[in-house]
Amino acid sequence: MTSPGRTERLVLPGVLTAEQAARTVAGILATQRADGAIPWFRGHHLDPWDHTEAAMALDAAGEHARAEAAYQWLADHQLSDGSWYAAYADGDADRPTDRGRETNFCAYLAVGVWHHYLSTGDDTFLDRMWPAVYAAVEFVLELQQPGGEIGWKREDDGTPVNDALLTGSSSVYQALRCALAVADQCGAPQPDWELAVGRLGHAIRHHPERFLDKSRYSMDWYYPVLGGAVRGQAAKERIEAQWDDFVVPGLGVRCVLPNPWVTGGESAELALALWAMGESDRAVDILRSIRHLRAEDGMYWTGYVFDDDAIWPRELTSWTAGSLLLAVAALGGDEATTAVFGGEALPRGLDPDCCD
Repeated sequence: MTSPGRTERLVLPGVLTAEQAARTVAGILATQRADGAIPWFRGHHLDPWDHTEAAMALDAAGEHARAEAAYQWLADHQLSDGSWYAAYADGDADRPTDRGRETNFCAYLAVGVWHHYLSTGDDTFLDRMWPAVYAAVEFVLELQQPGGEIGWKREDDGTPVNDALLTGSSSVYQALRCALAVADQCGAPQPDWELAVGRLGHAIRHHPERFLDKSRYSMDWYYPVLGGAVRGQAAKERIEAQWDDFVVPGLGVRCVLPNPWVTGGESAELALALWAMGESDRAVDILRSIRHLRAEDGMYWTGYVFDDDAIWPRELTSWTAGSLLLAVAALGGDEATTAVFGGEALPRGLDPDCCD
């Protein structure tokens, strides 16, 4: 098991002790395959976004070699157009279970690669991953719409789905800024990407009509803040407006209204968004509220149906554990995690907010 001495940075009173953090990290490592793949759990599928989230948690815990193996898995299995399939059978990368190619899944590699570089300072790694980051971003930007938003996927036959999702586009916004940081560090500036991220940020901040209405989902509520497109007073107003709708005191954050179901991943992500807004106390309260989702092995149940007092689904997911560890890392001041999710040092792109 990972030594508690390596997880001292992940101690947060009322949330994790060093020993508890070590057990959670060990749970993710036990889920990871020898080739670097990190499925949701053994026997379930892998998707590129959640795989990356779990890898970032490993870096936050000092497990840099295993995180690097996860990124190498993505580089080894990238498709010729720069994308990845939306889901792969556990243990069999040649057997995709969902052949759609989702833009936010593909873009998220850039977040993980930049996080790993900031965690390790490994220029060789960054140079090796740059072609994969470049190809992934080019795939994503082929689906950027005239209004700046990002179409959410291509079908298996290549047909673009131009409808945009606010959560997905907000995640892409963070990824594009990390990709610009990677490009600059590699000495390969990308002015077209700067224009793209500026247009995307403008759409997220000012044009909700350009996105499908998924306002029932808590992710659409907090992701513009988490992804960095909305900050300052606008972020505070956005979070306050639906706090009572989505936050269940003492239990966590609803996934979708009006369902009586709180989920660990959404709760941890909201905590990250709150931290990014400067509201660390509320972030810690949210993380403390999901202690009931922690299992004996240190992993976390996906969710809890409070009307029925039932854990559901009965699954302990690597990405739920990963998102909690990243929130704790940010609150604890881990430099790589705060840089990636705080975003102050990330390139902002060319901002078109002066015009519609």
